[in-house]
Amino acid sequence: MKTYLINENDAGQRLDKFIKKAMPGLPESLMHKGIRKNSVRINGLRCRDCSRMLEEGDTVALYFSDEFLPEKRHTAAAPPPEVVYEDNNILIVNKPAGIPVHADDKGTSDTLIGRILYYLEAKNEYNPISENSFTPALCNRLDRNTSGLVIAAKNAPSLRIINEKIKNREIEKYYLCICDGIPGKKEDLIVSKLKRGDKTVSLGEEGKEIRTAYRVISSNNEHSLLEIKLLTGRTHQIRAQLSAIGHPLTGDKKYGGSFEKSGYALISYKIKFAFTSPAGKLEYINGLEITLPEAEKRFGGAL
Repeated sequence: MKTYLINENDAGQRLDKFIKKAMPGLPESLMHKGIRKNSVRINGLRCRDCSRMLEEGDTVALYFSDEFLPEKRHTAAAPPPEVVYEDNNILIVNKPAGIPVHADDKGTSDTLIGRILYYLEAKNEYNPISENSFTPALCNRLDRNTSGLVIAAKNAPSLRIINEKIKNREIEKYYLCICDGIPGKKEDLIVSKLKRGDKTVSLGEEGKEIRTAYRVISSNNEHSLLEIKLLTGRTHQIRAQLSAIGHPLTGDKKYGGSFEKSGYALISYKIKFAFTSPAGKLEYINGLEITLPEAEKRFGGAL
């Protein structure tokens, strides 16, 4: 049996979701059986409603075998992330190219989230041993070889708010990239339908609509520097759409780009919080704009 005192990071979620995080080894069928058979109590009273929303200060007792408890340990040491902005609720870091945001099928041990968790634990802002169900998490992702700004939430309420704002497109994301050739229009909006495959994506008549706006900043005879505004956020969206209009990222071999030994140049360089609906405890960042210093100068100098 294990008893949990619900804190801010645990509150606001369904009982069954909490149990799955607190006891990840517990089979779902056994969890639901236990809920029916009085193995779950909230504030001393039996609870058979798996959709019950937990509140801060609740006491949850789970009468299941300790074998289903996770093995908790401190975060493995990792290099510190490059912090661009930080407050009590969120963290914005500059992800270097070549580092995945999470562990992947290549078995990479050095990940962006690993660096962030170790950084927060070293600052005593995160303790994996004492947390019941929450781990600081990334709110947006970048491909392994894409660099730039990534938002992380330090607590559960902030994670829910940022995820909702991203879903509702109340956070503007801008990129810089170098592409092959010179687009025919100085500015344009690319609208396509994207379908995901195992290793890549394709554009065609089926799939989810994606929209990307671009602006040509400068060009030479072979390449152009573009500012991209991402209006939807899908895997490989920028890479696939620029390839489809005949101007793939320089060095992006997967999508037809010309050869570049160092790989393709794509960086998430600016984020603007443009909330149009209430943001709760994050209302104070509405209007905040975070830009990587010298990003345009550095990319432009590569032409």
